[in-house]
Amino acid sequence: MATYHQQMHRIVQDYRKSGEPWPAASKTIAEWAISSGRWELPASAAVNRCAEDLSAAMREEYYTDPKGRRVRLFHPARRYVAGQQLTLWDDIRTTSRQHMQLSLQQRRQNIVGDCRQLKIDGDSFNDAHASEPAIQMVFDFTMDLAELEAASAA
Repeated sequence: MATYHQQMHRIVQDYRKSGEPWPAASKTIAEWAISSGRWELPASAAVNRCAEDLSAAMREEYYTDPKGRRVRLFHPARRYVAGQQLTLWDDIRTTSRQHMQLSLQQRRQNIVGDCRQLKIDGDSFNDAHASEPAIQMVFDFTMDLAELEAASAA
């Protein structure tokens, strides 16, 4: 039995083979998948979908701290509880140092993973287009952060 992600990949492959316009927006592919009967939301997926939507909403909620900074209000941390991995969300204004440290470390690991994949993608593209100047990526964000902080202070 194929995993859910494998099923999603198959839908994309089927969409591309169908003659529909490509490149395409994921929403366009989703509309096609639903209308062609290739995808429907199982009842058991409703809780997962609601949880994803709640997580997205919590990621987007900010408040202004006492120094006037726009700060993310809710922070997730993956933990094992009774042998099950859960992502627990907490409010930055009331959370423990332990939760916040874990959340920040995990977010940093995610950024490193994104940078690693960005490097792999860029290296592969550059290798495939060796006759063109290589696209250079800089992974030291010190100046970027300084510029953003200076712009927000102005």
